Amino acid sequence: MELRFQQVNTAEETAEVALLAAEIWREYYITLITSEQIEYMLGKYQSVPAITQQIHKQGYEYYLIHSGEGSTVGYMSARQVEGKLFLSKFYIGKEYRGRSYASQALVFLEKLCQERNLTHIWLTVNRDNESSIAVYTRKGFRTLREQVADIGNGFVMDDYIMEKEIPVP
Repeated sequence: MELRFQQVNTAEETAEVALLAAEIWREYYITLITSEQIEYMLGKYQSVPAITQQIHKQGYEYYLIHSGEGSTVGYMSARQVEGKLFLSKFYIGKEYRGRSYASQALVFLEKLCQERNLTHIWLTVNRDNESSIAVYTRKGFRTLREQVADIGNGFVMDDYIMEKEIPVP
């Protein structure tokens, strides 16, 4: 099924992303991090004020991902950093996983990179998130290094940094 990527521009769309984030994060990350860290990170990074700040002050672009029949299946955010695209957020709802939506979204991002003459897509992924790491690896990402980032309130993000080279058309 063909996906549609809608750039988030309005307060209503921002609120939709925040609601999706809360639903997906609470379902998915509970096996990887504590519920306290989930709630902290949702407030710090995925609340309406945080998303608004990222879009208007930090150069992030958020996209809602819609299926062909109009259902919102997930969201992602990215920003350009030094000739590369940093994929900051990439989440598909539980009921939509395993339908090649992640693959289609990555193709969208690769085309975006080519249009903007960006050479790579890079991201951070929790080191214990084996299923996402496997997807990224299958899609041509390679692990560059490990990173432990203090995010405040006694929490850290223990991640791999992964990157994929984007061919020039």
